[in-house]
Amino acid sequence: MTLGGRLDQRQILAASVTVPDHVVYREFAQETVLLNLETGRYHGVNPTGGTMLRTLEHAATVGDAAAELADHYGRGLDEMEDDVCSFCNDLLKRGLVALEEPA
Repeated sequence: MTLGGRLDQRQILAASVTVPDHVVYREFAQETVLLNLETGRYHGVNPTGGTMLRTLEHAATVGDAAAELADHYGRGLDEMEDDVCSFCNDLLKRGLVALEEPA
């Protein structure tokens, strides 16, 4: 089941992220560009955002992605969970990702 609206951190961390069919993205050296084909709007994220998106897309849950990113960047898990959840809420609001409820 797809989750929508502004979600709390617990809900986000338990969910998995998918990039909908109406969104395409490409990574460049200095940014990742996402295009929402439904709205025709481009969105750019910095290299860290691009790494976060790629990790979120391949991880089983957002919580798993946060743990992987915390290790990758040498940051605390709580801090990374906050950042990743905020990033997910922003992308969700723009229609660039979908969050799936855990089975």
